[in-house]
Amino acid sequence: MNDMSLTNLNAGTTMVSAAAIEALAGRLRGRVLNATDAAYDGARTIWNAMIDRRPGLIVQCAGAADVVHAVRFAAENRLLVAVRGGGHNIAGNAVCDGGLMIDLTPMKSVRVDQTTKRAWVEPGATLADVDRETQAFRLAVPTGINSTTGIAGLTLGGGFGWITRKFGLTIDSLLSADVVTASGELVRASPTEHRDLFWALRGGGGNFGVVTAFEFALHELGPEVLSGLVVHPFEEAEGVLEAYRQALESAPDELTCWVVMRQAPPLPFLPAEWHGKEVLVLAMCYCGDLETGEKATAALRAIGKPIVDVVSPHSFVAWQQALDPLLAPGARNYWKSHDLIELSDPTIGILTEAIGQLPGPECEVFIGHLGGAAERVAAEETAFPQRSSHFVMNVHARWREAAMDEACIDWARRLFAAVKPHAAGTAYVNFMPADEIDRVEAAYGGNYGRLVEVKRRYDPQNLFRMNQNVAPLEARGAA
Repeated sequence: MNDMSLTNLNAGTTMVSAAAIEALAGRLRGRVLNATDAAYDGARTIWNAMIDRRPGLIVQCAGAADVVHAVRFAAENRLLVAVRGGGHNIAGNAVCDGGLMIDLTPMKSVRVDQTTKRAWVEPGATLADVDRETQAFRLAVPTGINSTTGIAGLTLGGGFGWITRKFGLTIDSLLSADVVTASGELVRASPTEHRDLFWALRGGGGNFGVVTAFEFALHELGPEVLSGLVVHPFEEAEGVLEAYRQALESAPDELTCWVVMRQAPPLPFLPAEWHGKEVLVLAMCYCGDLETGEKATAALRAIGKPIVDVVSPHSFVAWQQALDPLLAPGARNYWKSHDLIELSDPTIGILTEAIGQLPGPECEVFIGHLGGAAERVAAEETAFPQRSSHFVMNVHARWREAAMDEACIDWARRLFAAVKPHAAGTAYVNFMPADEIDRVEAAYGGNYGRLVEVKRRYDPQNLFRMNQNVAPLEARGAA
């Protein structure tokens, strides 16, 4: 390996000797890759096909010690650092140009203690890895809605999905985390150790270090849940949304129902004449007794005159994977998101108009309903700030050809701008694209000041800046 010019924290370059790189490689159980290695392109390719960056070096970590060595190497040379977990990352911050990429995808271990109902999970694991291991014991961590999502990024941003209303956000089940800080020190953050760091990790993203292990409390669930889709013609969308909103007012914590609005994919249970036509889908999950779930979902399933109703018992593992095909890797993606305190009439009108202007067959809008256990945690208890019973709107532009970039991104931005007057002002950072740096402070609301202080303590040089960045006081405004 030759000497290399690598991107540094000052947006310039630093020459790093071949001897230093070889010494790093010699300390690892994993491996160091550069552009000449056959595995390089696979390692730098991520879910969002819009992101095409070329790190100078990639460290594929086999364990916590490898992460320590990689972080120390980056800090000593003041290199630009990106950290890759196991999942999606819409903003593309998992990869940098010219700097050091710390790749955690080989670290996929999930260990369950069914007696204490705890799980220890490494950061390269996906929700599929976590679900299969925990459901073997009829236990679960409240996570997201796609099994290909990475547990690390999901957790650090807050984490919500099908069973959040019953068991809280993902971070509400986090008991501790092993973290490599910017100084290269491995520490344990918990309610009794590095408490301020533990607070910040629960929603503050990857700003404060590299988590090498998560410890979660597990909850009894499954193996089956009552779940599935009710598909409506989009012509009935306004009435369906109004009835949906009303039905949720009396929904128990066990019941979650999200809305998806898009052109219908060729689902096997959907009549062929509906394929490619605009539809509104109610996607629901009841995580309790199945017979009780039939009664709890009755009001939602009685809305309007649906095309199909395929709600039935499914294994929780299978339900977590049901929407995976709609988020397969290889497409170009751009998201815009708002927190909504309520699903107001003006918002419904804006959404229905926007679906009539879809720029492509894979573009969609979804509305996730939260509340329940998630709202019974004080806003200041975790870095995640928005605990009021509310909805999350995600405008998901998704397409295949670069020629469609402008049309799809413009559609998402226009819809986002139209809904803004009716939104809460905060945002779920995991849904924020790379061009929303100026929105980070508002996203955290009243918790932002404390996050800045924690950042100043644990990462004063802003080594971990490839994220929705909370800059330390000394580096406010840094790239």
